[in-house]
Amino acid sequence: MDHATIEAALTALRGEPSRALDRDCDILANRLADTGVEPQFKVGSADFAADPFLICADAYWRRRHLDEPTLRTAVECAGWLDEHVDAEFQRAIREKWSLGYGFITRDTVQSAGEIADLTADVLEGRDPDCSRAYFAVLYHAGKLRANLCFDELHQFLESSPLAWAAGPFRDDALFTALLSFAAFGSHRITEARARELLDHAWHAPARTFAVIDVALNGLAVSAPFPAQGELLTSRAGEALAEFPEAFLFHQRLALGRYLLGEHDAALESIDRALALLPATGWRSSQKLILEQFITQREAILSGRTVAHLTATVEQLSADQRRQLRRHRQAMAALVSSVRRNMLRSVELVTLFAAIIAFAVGSLNVTLNGNLALHDRIWILVVSGGMLLLFALTVVGGTWLITRSLPDPDIEYEE
Repeated sequence: MDHATIEAALTALRGEPSRALDRDCDILANRLADTGVEPQFKVGSADFAADPFLICADAYWRRRHLDEPTLRTAVECAGWLDEHVDAEFQRAIREKWSLGYGFITRDTVQSAGEIADLTADVLEGRDPDCSRAYFAVLYHAGKLRANLCFDELHQFLESSPLAWAAGPFRDDALFTALLSFAAFGSHRITEARARELLDHAWHAPARTFAVIDVALNGLAVSAPFPAQGELLTSRAGEALAEFPEAFLFHQRLALGRYLLGEHDAALESIDRALALLPATGWRSSQKLILEQFITQREAILSGRTVAHLTATVEQLSADQRRQLRRHRQAMAALVSSVRRNMLRSVELVTLFAAIIAFAVGSLNVTLNGNLALHDRIWILVVSGGMLLLFALTVVGGTWLITRSLPDPDIEYEE
């Protein structure tokens, strides 16, 4: 099949339904790959959903990377992109292809020696604007990112000869976002540094979809820190204000809300992400993403159930504590009443004993006619005073003994 025939076939596919478009473009791409011929057509858009030329080129280079998942293939792809894609669309396609192909070939990470060889042999003198080196950097970084190799990614971006060969692209917002991703996942880089890199990438004037995606991904897989849920929820909300139909951003928002304990809102977000997820398409790694979304949804439901059970148990515990407190207060009131009654009984018995003793003594003195009246009065006064002193001593002693006992009327607290 010659190039003119392929171009005609792709032109005829314009307007086809998504499923048929993907299938037919994939067939054409495989024919080119089987014959070892690169596509010669031009790509004039960054519409991965409807442009058959871009979809076919995407399928072709996906096949090439799966057949030979090396940095050399990535450099060849970058060269083709520079020559066959209109300049205004190169950045968007470069970011999507490099990170996407890195993701689907994440099980083939090349060594530092192989990276150094590529830098010396392939790029030297053949990459005046550093775009091919940058594509290769993003491709390798995409593999490390997919494998959650945070420290390896940070070291690669900071010190690899290939990363330095990217020249001015090292200041690109996506490069900084990848550094932020590595920093958030690393246990050796501070949270403050990670957030500094995030802010730098997030507020870059030329921030793209890929920059936002990588930045939110870093927050989502970060080593836990206190404000993680709040920051992820806030940034995901900002991303959705710009890209309201991005299912990945809805999924990040769901995770942020889940970390904040907002399970109902998190469930709503993950369901929205599932609704927006394409039914087919290898370009979004649909099957793997679907499995991840379903797993996250199950985690949200489990968290929601646990939260409800915990709230119920806490409510029961609160009721039980209130009942126990009322019981303790009732017992304290009963003990206080019994104590007061016992004290009053002791005091009453003492007074009655004193009165009886005084009455008996007074009768004896009164009936004794041998004593003069003033003597009898004196005896009555003395004996009455002694009995009164006895009664006061008993009552006072009882008070001294009982005053150090704890007050039973206090309100017990948990």
